Amino acid sequence: MPPSLPPPSSLPALLSPTVPAAWLAALPDVVAAGLSSGWPWLFTLAEWLIRLVMLVYVPQRRAPAAARTWLLLIFFLPWLGLLLYALFGRIYYPKSRRLKLARINQGIERVRGPLERFAPVQPLPAGVSADAAGLIERLGSYWPMRGNAVELMDDYGAVVARMIADIDGAARQVHLLVYIYAADATARAFTDALLRAAARGVQCRLLVDALGARAGWRAFAQTLRHGGVEVVQALPMRSLSAVLKGKSARFDLRNHRKILVVDGSIGYIGSQNVIDAESTPGLPNEELVARVTGPVVTQLQAVFLADRYLETGETGEAAQTERGGFVAGNFPPPQAAGAHTAQMLPSGPGYGTQNAQMALVSMIHRARARVVITTPYFVPDEAFLQALQLACYRGVAVHLVLSRRIDQRFTQAAQEAYFGVLLDAGVHIHLYKPAFLHAKHVTIDDEVAMVGSTNMDIRSFALNAEAALVIYDHAVVARMREIQARYFRDSAQVDRAAWQRRPLRRRTWQNLCRLADSLL
Repeated sequence: MPPSLPPPSSLPALLSPTVPAAWLAALPDVVAAGLSSGWPWLFTLAEWLIRLVMLVYVPQRRAPAAARTWLLLIFFLPWLGLLLYALFGRIYYPKSRRLKLARINQGIERVRGPLERFAPVQPLPAGVSADAAGLIERLGSYWPMRGNAVELMDDYGAVVARMIADIDGAARQVHLLVYIYAADATARAFTDALLRAAARGVQCRLLVDALGARAGWRAFAQTLRHGGVEVVQALPMRSLSAVLKGKSARFDLRNHRKILVVDGSIGYIGSQNVIDAESTPGLPNEELVARVTGPVVTQLQAVFLADRYLETGETGEAAQTERGGFVAGNFPPPQAAGAHTAQMLPSGPGYGTQNAQMALVSMIHRARARVVITTPYFVPDEAFLQALQLACYRGVAVHLVLSRRIDQRFTQAAQEAYFGVLLDAGVHIHLYKPAFLHAKHVTIDDEVAMVGSTNMDIRSFALNAEAALVIYDHAVVARMREIQARYFRDSAQVDRAAWQRRPLRRRTWQNLCRLADSLL
């Protein structure tokens, strides 16, 4: 006898958060029964039941654009849509990680007291800076701190050499967090530097994303551990059953951060992974990294330790395991190193809010003269897109710098689908020609510069753990503008009239790819 379908009275139960997993578990029985009985109407009825149930379930607590994307897929391909939704449809974060995040927030408050003396002496300028600083603190728990020196570095080889030199100069501790740790010459150079440091008695910890760093994990993890380096995977890949039962986060929730902290006093943050610049033949990477000294390095350290604590539940000191990873030995007394005011902006699915998206949208709305956004991937949500349009209509000069070629053709087509509406509003779109511009940074007026790992797309805003440094300083903004001016010179600007004349088949492909914006 074939299994009976759920009666109408059970529909409220089907609308619970576990409905995709329940349906997925029943899929083999339904398929087997249909094949053995030869009742094609069973499949038709099941498909329509999927459509109707998901029509009610999917829009719950979801943005309209994301709901439309999923419902479109489910209505055309019900069984495949149900399977994909069960795996990727909800940003599920396990309870164990949420509890650890609560302890992390408590730990941040514990380390704040000794750092209060680095609060800005003068209030930040009213407008973009003051609003952004207060919002970022409420979203991510980190506050603006003065007394920092921020050096922007855009030479790939020089950044790698400087990082390795600082690791070689470490006396006490090296913490490295990256999304990609490859199996190539650059990764070998970092591996050797970490091994040298560990041999000197330096405490070395390496935290890598389980998906992005899988090649480097296979190549170097055992060697590093034998050499005394702690190696930990962030968001390890769990079994399908663990994901469906709610015991593990979704497969595509990734730790995309790139942070290096040496001796608790030197920090690096930006877009730089541990990989050769020429990892894609004919498409070399170009990055932007901030080398930071001063009290804000304690915030970079706190982000690293929080991520490590999420994966291990350990603080690094056995006697203090319940403080969210924050123990005194990880934070040497901070010293002023410059005149720049800065704060960390962490974001990720564990926060319950889209920290980076909200901060950027707020700053764009407050901009008075100029906004420049550099990103390799631009697939905005509706609020971000509207903020750019409104800025243009207010008379703000808005510039968007993208790569002419990127490493993901589907994503490139999706982002190109937004060009028309951006050009109509007056956004200047620059397509960088010399390399794959993987850098991710923003300037707002003369007041704010932001550099980190955050792409301007829905994935970075909602799914990835990201980190950015926000700097409130005219000199840093001026230095970033010099870099942006070089981008402009080496780019082709998209012409509105020429773009409107692109072939219909290209326009159609771009719009089809845009329909999947919430899945990219």
